[in-house]
Amino acid sequence: MGSAPQWARQDGFGIRVEWGRAGAAVLGPGAGCLVVIDVLSFTTSVSVATAAGTAVFPYRWRDDSARAFAEENAAELAVGRREAGPWSLSPAAIRRAPFTPRLVLPSPNGSTIAAAVEGTRVVAACLRNVSAVADWLVAQHWGTPDQPIAIIPAGEHWPGTDTVRPALEDWLGAGALAAALIDRGLTTPSPEARTAATIFEGIPDVGALITDCASGRELAATGFADDVAIAIERDADTAVPVLTGNAFVDHRSR
Repeated sequence: MGSAPQWARQDGFGIRVEWGRAGAAVLGPGAGCLVVIDVLSFTTSVSVATAAGTAVFPYRWRDDSARAFAEENAAELAVGRREAGPWSLSPAAIRRAPFTPRLVLPSPNGSTIAAAVEGTRVVAACLRNVSAVADWLVAQHWGTPDQPIAIIPAGEHWPGTDTVRPALEDWLGAGALAAALIDRGLTTPSPEARTAATIFEGIPDVGALITDCASGRELAATGFADDVAIAIERDADTAVPVLTGNAFVDHRSR
């Protein structure tokens, strides 16, 4: 989307927020860093896995080449939540599974966005690691109009379509990160970023809201309430998953 109109790029601001793959294509070029947020559950799974020492390779969802990609990278391949296998998109399953040093983790939203970004540093953030990510981003001296931080809430897709469903949990995750960056002294958020931060800070119980939102109810109804419980544990991880080569690796000590 290199031909995106100028007004869509939120120029002049150091923290920018836009939805999904299209938003990443608009805000990513020229950004200091692009932060993908997919709370239920790609980036939460990445946080859990990288905190345990696993390198996570994002890949497109349900692609026939996923297994070959995993073999090429000497990595295990995660399956869908409802498929048999020790590793899946479920963060609870990743916690239970045997340790693997390398894991390919396909998903239709966060993973697809991360895998498609070119020429911009990519970080995976969620409620579990939002403070660690904010600290790391500030330490890189990003978040200025010249080196902006592009925050991308992944959203979901309406069943059977390619239409993005703006997902409340990802908007709140974006707001949590924007608020943390503002609290750390970054003073030029776009109206979109400031609004996301204000909404997040105005909710007394973010975890309860996510548990009861459409995506939270969907997971609970299909037997994955544990994934929601893990996703709403704010600052439970100190991992900073940064896409290094083609895998997310914890950069907290770098």
